[in-house]
Amino acid sequence: MSTFKHPRSWVTSANDHPDFPLQNLPFGVFSHPGTGMGKDKRGGVAIGDFIFDLQAALDASLFNGAARLAAEAASGGQLNDLFALGPSSRKALRTELLHLLGENSPQRERLQGLGKTLLQPMSECQMHLPAQVGDYTDFYVGIHHATNVGKLFRPDNPLLPNYKYVPIAYHGRASTLCVSGTPVKRPNGQTLAPGAEVPTFGPCKRLDYELEVGVWMGQGNATGEAISIADAAEHIAGFCLLNDWSARDLQAWEYQPLGPFLSKSFATSISPWVVTAEALAPFRSAQPQRPEGDPKPLDYLFDEQDQQQGALDIELEVLLLTAQMKEQGMAPQRLALSNTLNMYWTVAQMVAHHSVNGCKLQPGDLFGTGTLSGPQTGQLGSLLEMTEGGKHAVELPSGETRTFLEAGDEVILKARCRREGEVSIGFGEVRGVVVG
Repeated sequence: MSTFKHPRSWVTSANDHPDFPLQNLPFGVFSHPGTGMGKDKRGGVAIGDFIFDLQAALDASLFNGAARLAAEAASGGQLNDLFALGPSSRKALRTELLHLLGENSPQRERLQGLGKTLLQPMSECQMHLPAQVGDYTDFYVGIHHATNVGKLFRPDNPLLPNYKYVPIAYHGRASTLCVSGTPVKRPNGQTLAPGAEVPTFGPCKRLDYELEVGVWMGQGNATGEAISIADAAEHIAGFCLLNDWSARDLQAWEYQPLGPFLSKSFATSISPWVVTAEALAPFRSAQPQRPEGDPKPLDYLFDEQDQQQGALDIELEVLLLTAQMKEQGMAPQRLALSNTLNMYWTVAQMVAHHSVNGCKLQPGDLFGTGTLSGPQTGQLGSLLEMTEGGKHAVELPSGETRTFLEAGDEVILKARCRREGEVSIGFGEVRGVVVG
């Protein structure tokens, strides 16, 4: 029996779906050659095992007013136009989708009759990048990861003094962002072998993954005008999963003095669905208390409401499936289970800091949080941390071991929101197989 708080859908696969129940309704861009669309990209909404085709819904005159304006913006081959409209239009479309797809929808009979037009089986569709990304910035807000990595290079001083004052970040490469399922080619570059005095050129030998969350920017700001910490949440369109592939041996040689370059710019994989801020509202949380003695954020980074509600409680998971495991029919092996509550800075603080110098942020810009490891064994979001820089191999159920990734390895990231009294929602997956 439906309740007001937890409505169900006439799309029966959505009910109790692990990722895409009615309460989620994430946006994405897809194509389906079997429908006559060819390779045309279209905007859609995930509902159970299906994609609700927004262009087909517009053709059927299912939306009006602000919801129609938002649906038109979301129906094409990119979501930038939807992101640019801001939260009010996005909320209007979400409200209408909840009404249309709910099991008590007054239009249920008509919608079911249009089923083959409106609903495309997700398994038959190809997903694409949700938006055209003008700029990609990778932050470093996972304090446990920053500490663990710092210990490898500076055992007595793992965190540099600025870390607890500044949301550290670097500008990444938007052109090599790729959607889940895209193979990841092992990069080439310079490395300096232990004890060597000069570098050599060749393929990366210490390929790694990073467990991150992606943040999609909505409405931006004018050049020279900062987004205040109090307003920052209104500029965030949604979230995805992000794997920032890393060539650790290239990184160790190149990162001083300016930070990562070729070691990060060869591939960054993201999940195809944009989980909206509205869908995540029930899973907001207070930002974890800073350890005693840590400085209070500077005024432009501090907002009391953000501290009380600006964090997100999202369970994050890393799994590994080797080629041998796949051949033997084995399930992927979980390597880590972490949470976004391990972020030292909130997403709003990231937005406020990024724009405080007058930097222009635009709809469709993407932020990575940085690797979100937890403080305990089993919560580490990279092999660099798990193996302590390659000193200790990870043992797999197939009898194989790994210090870093090998050819044929498939890394799978998942995320789920759970809270008592709420319907759980998920992010889908971001997958990538290492080639070479």
